[in-house]
Amino acid sequence: MVRRGTNFDRVGDFNDAVVLDAIRRSEQLSRVELAEATGLSGQAISNIARRLLDAGLVREAGRLRGAGLGKPRTLLELEPTGRYAAGVHLDPSVVTVVLLDLTGGVVARRPVDQGADDPGVLIDGIAKTIEDVIAESGAPRDRVTGVGIAAPGPIDVERGVVVDPPNLSTWHLVPLRDELRERTGLPVVLDKDVTAAASAERWAGQGGSFLFFYLGTGVGAGLVVEDELVRGSSSNVGEIGHVIVDPEGPLCYCGRRGCVGESSQPRYLVQQAVETGVLAPGIDLDDRSAVDAAFARLCELAVDGPARAIVAALATRIAKVVEDIANLLDLERVVFGGPHWEQLAPVFGDAVRDALTDRFLVRAVHPFEVAGTALGAEVGAIGAASLVLDQTFSPNPSLVGER
Repeated sequence: MVRRGTNFDRVGDFNDAVVLDAIRRSEQLSRVELAEATGLSGQAISNIARRLLDAGLVREAGRLRGAGLGKPRTLLELEPTGRYAAGVHLDPSVVTVVLLDLTGGVVARRPVDQGADDPGVLIDGIAKTIEDVIAESGAPRDRVTGVGIAAPGPIDVERGVVVDPPNLSTWHLVPLRDELRERTGLPVVLDKDVTAAASAERWAGQGGSFLFFYLGTGVGAGLVVEDELVRGSSSNVGEIGHVIVDPEGPLCYCGRRGCVGESSQPRYLVQQAVETGVLAPGIDLDDRSAVDAAFARLCELAVDGPARAIVAALATRIAKVVEDIANLLDLERVVFGGPHWEQLAPVFGDAVRDALTDRFLVRAVHPFEVAGTALGAEVGAIGAASLVLDQTFSPNPSLVGER
């Protein structure tokens, strides 16, 4: 696949990016260790290190004395304040903006006040919130490399357009990338929420081959295979919402019953809880805030109470999808995350692990791990910002839509 160009101001040349990436992955390395890790000559490493130091992208971090009597080696590490990237997560239930430093650490975060029903109003709110988090962090604005957006699919990455997300009824062919670029004056990259979340895990050091299972207003799957993000022909990989996991389940808008997306909706789970007497009747299932509050209560009751069976059944349905993808692609683990993960985690992770027991076909060769994201509910926004860092500082940047 031919890699498209990017308008981000990339760091130096390819070798500069290789060295910077090696330092990022190991946290601290000496020049000698960098030469060994990259295969570059000592002179080349010295020249590159000087350029990166002068650019404020790395800093010296003390000295390491070897086992012999030679001169102590100076360690290099990333300079966190060298560059920043903003990330936006567009979700029907919550819109979040974060600012990452060069190491991927979150230095500021803030929800966007406006709802998502009016695209123009929300884009205005996102642009304002980006400026707010930059000001709050104290980061020099000229060090903010760009903005990443994690949006629900389908998206058109070539045009930077959010097409027709099923849970955002008013978002039809919205040119989100260009609209936000005009409002902020910063380069903007648009990608799918599940791909951004997988990118966040990868940027945080989760390499290998894994599935990121997104649990939010909808469900989705981000994929990393052999350290590379999998995107598909139009960058819309991960649309798993219509995999049927329960033929007797709820009717989906697609016309079929038991799609994993519909049967994972908080609305459906709350309805189940009301019908079985776990929650009191009278909850307005068309009121998003009422459903969110009831869903939070449902998750609390699932820890040691009567709602446990409802969450365990959800885990079994989702485990069926995970099983099929893991066996098809020979993955090493699944990482769960998204806005609903933290509420479900106390019961959900173990239930999925139990449901997958003996169902991973190559378990005799290698185990299959079930884990939750360590990046919290903001993993989508963090992932969006990490895509900007990847485009700017990785020697092999991922393919994403940017202008």
